[in-house]
Amino acid sequence: MAESVSFYRALGFVEIFGDSSSAFVTLESGSCFVNLWLVSQEEMSSSWWGRVVFHVDDVDKFYKRAITAGLSPAAEPKDAPWGERFFPISDPSGHDLSFAKRIRD
Repeated sequence: MAESVSFYRALGFVEIFGDSSSAFVTLESGSCFVNLWLVSQEEMSSSWWGRVVFHVDDVDKFYKRAITAGLSPAAEPKDAPWGERFFPISDPSGHDLSFAKRIRD
């Protein structure tokens, strides 16, 4: 839990419930909330997948923040054919995240 909380803190989230030693933590950044909870490997399903996309004002600035904080995005920001500029990153538990901004409607 401590590693995951530190990861989200580095991206600008703050705890509003629980802390890095808790079994359940809620973090907030603007109007975004992330809930983290500890589960055993036996409780985790290996057949699920998802990606959380956070919309930010400046993707490149957010990417630089992640790099400066010592995080390791999977790729540099790029413009996607579906009309977003984004970069992907995984949290310490392996959840896929993207930070994106619409570049066209």
